[in-house]
Amino acid sequence: MEPTEPMEPARSAPRGGEALLRELEVLVQDVVRTSSWWERHGVDCAILALSLLALPAGFLCLRWENALVFASGITILGVCHYTLTVKGSHLATHGALTESKRWSKIWLLFFVEVCTAFTAEHATHGHIKMHHAYTNVVGLGDSSTWRLPCLNRYVYMFLAPFLLPIATPLVAVERLRKVELGTALRTLALISLGLYSHYWLLLNVSGFKNPSSALGCMFLTRSLLAHPYLHVNIFQHIGLPMFSRDNKPRRIHMMSLGVLNLARLPVLDWAFGHSIISCHVEHHLFPRLSDNMCLKVKPVVSQFLREKQLPYNEDSYLARFQLFLRRYEEFMVQAPPITELVGLQ
Repeated sequence: MEPTEPMEPARSAPRGGEALLRELEVLVQDVVRTSSWWERHGVDCAILALSLLALPAGFLCLRWENALVFASGITILGVCHYTLTVKGSHLATHGALTESKRWSKIWLLFFVEVCTAFTAEHATHGHIKMHHAYTNVVGLGDSSTWRLPCLNRYVYMFLAPFLLPIATPLVAVERLRKVELGTALRTLALISLGLYSHYWLLLNVSGFKNPSSALGCMFLTRSLLAHPYLHVNIFQHIGLPMFSRDNKPRRIHMMSLGVLNLARLPVLDWAFGHSIISCHVEHHLFPRLSDNMCLKVKPVVSQFLREKQLPYNEDSYLARFQLFLRRYEEFMVQAPPITELVGLQ
């Protein structure tokens, strides 16, 4: 597929994107309707609860001088941190943890502001109103915030991820200038609560003797999965067809063309969630479904798209990593070419 050339619509899908999407929605709703609460919300809530319950064990492991036990503590805290900040924040932002609006707001503030040290308002705006509403539309939801053209491929892919634990709260504070004073004060309080709680636990539970060692441990645990987190955010959209705002395709074509599923990886499936890793296409088509439900409807969605001869993009993490190293200038530095889809607008 050459993104600079017009593309012809799939021959078996002349009915239009809206009719196809409605047909797929009916199939997915049938699966959701016959699913229990445990399948819809319980599995993912249990994973998040286990991550919270595992935190004391991680902090206590850091008290030991044995290198293996200490490394286990770092691993537990790092994986739990990313499970709460990536999986938890992502599900909370979409309101996929509960059907209650009040609890959805509470979980959004807890996971995004306390755990992740970011702003709930900008997370919702950037992810829901821009990335999902304008997936791969240049200048809106094209994942351009992840591009740093000033960095070469090796610095970006191997060193830049270490900046994430530091950059996240700094970006959050910078964006507080654009919100109301009450909201800014609430966000500052919750971010401070999350960061100080982490620091206090390292000093008083893990037994660190000085602030610098505690801060170093905070950085280490918060950067444990920073590399795959950054990589996944670029692998699943950049390098795929990009669209113009005035000539974007129908939703089902936009998502089938502009979104990619990665092969399942147990650690990333657990910490980031199926909707970010192996069910990203399903997530973009049905963003309010939980991770477990995205996994459950995956066979329905993949079969439907293939039967209609629509793209269903899949690749492995390693293959995308090698592709981005090889074509870094094209994907991450140069302006993306616009894909024109004949007859699908």
